[in-house]
Order: sequence, then structure tokens, then C-alpha cells
Amino acid sequence: MKIVSFRYEGQIRFGPKVKKEEAIWDVVAIQQTLQVLPDFPQTIVDGIEKGMDFVEQMRKLADAALNSEEPNQFKRPFTSIKWLSPIPRTPKNIFGVGRNYAEHAKEMGSEAAPEHLMIFTKSPTTIAADGELLSVHSDATSSYDYEGELAVVISKKGENIPKKLAYDHVFGYTIANDLTARDLQKKHQQFFLGKSLKGSCPMGPYLVTKDELPNPQNLSIVTKVNDEVRQNGHTDDMIFSVEELITQISALVTLEPGDVILTGTPSGVGKGFNPPKFLVAGDTVKVSVEGIGTLVNRFE
Repeated sequence: MKIVSFRYEGQIRFGPKVKKEEAIWDVVAIQQTLQVLPDFPQTIVDGIEKGMDFVEQMRKLADAALNSEEPNQFKRPFTSIKWLSPIPRTPKNIFGVGRNYAEHAKEMGSEAAPEHLMIFTKSPTTIAADGELLSVHSDATSSYDYEGELAVVISKKGENIPKKLAYDHVFGYTIANDLTARDLQKKHQQFFLGKSLKGSCPMGPYLVTKDELPNPQNLSIVTKVNDEVRQNGHTDDMIFSVEELITQISALVTLEPGDVILTGTPSGVGKGFNPPKFLVAGDTVKVSVEGIGTLVNRFE
């Protein structure tokens, strides 16, 4: 299932994409009108905590709407909504994984791939949506860089999660662009400020449930800047797999429903070129992940 979070008539809603149409089922409106279920979550984070039961609930609501007298009253055409990040607000900072692809580690100056997990975080205020016009923050940085990534959305609270149970805690996957001010990283000798400028974590367009992507280590990732291919990678090149990330992070930090883990970026970031190719006003970045879609943002 491909799920979209959106704003419609001033209200934040969510729902699955209508098959073969550029529209979303407004499942909250369906439940309010048709009363199909005994109860239904009002926010997507409350829903994903139910795991695949939440997916089944949305399927029942979509089927009920389709079989109702006026199905179209429950459809929200793409043209009528404001797209939001699949998780509009995470419960805590977004987890990022540094140098999780060997070739990217090399282009960032590491002679060898890291032996241990490198984790940084981004503020929830960095979250932005597919199609959103974003700033290059020229007043704060002269080296704003892109990083196309697969993002994992957590469904179930967990600590010390064993590797064999890691996927039980995954709800699904989306696309992220881990935008980074390289000069601020260097200046402050840490990642948080350089990775937490407003709008520096666009995600979307869809949250794809894990049943549709049973193997997250078998996906291509392509990033284009103004239609020039900059990154052309594959998730099987990750140093630490999705399972390993969940296991190692949860050994030290409690994971909660709605948490997002950015799994790292392949080689080809702007800093890796000679001379560097950082973002400037007028650029458009497209990040495509196989099985999910394409995240597109223009910069000013």
C-alpha cells in the first residue's frame, strides 16, 4: 500500500493512493461518514503503531467507499491537496546514519569503511514534503549538499531488538533527502547544526508498507540534480543493513512508533566532486528509490 499524508481544507489527513488514479482515499472522512469500523486512528502515527492491522483497516475503508453510492466524495485528487511528509512530525529527532556506503565514505575522506555505526540526528523541524519549495540557506551556508536515501519508518516500540525480529518493528519505507551544510559541519565539529536547517529533511512522496518491499536491501537509489545523475547506488551496498541498524540503535535508544531512520547515502554527493557541486538557487533535486517513487524539490 502507498500511503500519503496531506492537508485538505485545513485538516491533516492520510490515506492510501486510489488505484490507477491521481487521488487519495480520505480514510478519516470515510470512517466518519460510513462508520465502517468500531474505531479508527485519527493520526498516522497512532495508526502505524497497529502495524499491518492498520493497513487492513484502511483497505476495509477504501472498499467501503468504493462500494458506496458516491465514492468520489471520499477521493482527494492530487490537485486538491497539499502534500505533507508521510510522517509530518516524528516523536523525536530523526536518526541519520553516516558513511553507510563504502564509496561514499571514501569520497568524504575516509580511507576505510567505518567499523562501527555512525549515528547523528536531525531536528523534527527539518521535515518537509515532496514538491515543497526549499531554501538553500545562502545566508547561513555556501556548501548546501544533497544526500538521497532510503528511510525506514518504525511501527512498534522496542529496546534491544534482536536482528531476527527487526522487521517486526518496521511499518514501511519512504524516500529522504538528507540535506547538509558541509561548512557548518566542519565549523562546529559535529553534525546536528549542519543537518538541521529548516526544510533539510524532505521526505515522500509515499510511505510504502513493508509487505510491498519485502527486501529493503534490493533497491536502486538514483539522485538527479537538474536531470543530471549524481548518485546511482543500490541498497545492497549498505555497510550496515536495515536489520543491523534497528538492532544496534535499539540497543541504546528506545525506538517508538513514527521514528524515522535515514539509512545512509551512496557516493555522488556534491562534496565528492572536484570542484564540489553544491546546491544553488534554481536547482531541482529528484531522488528516486525503486518501489517507492520520486521525491522532488526545487530550491530558491
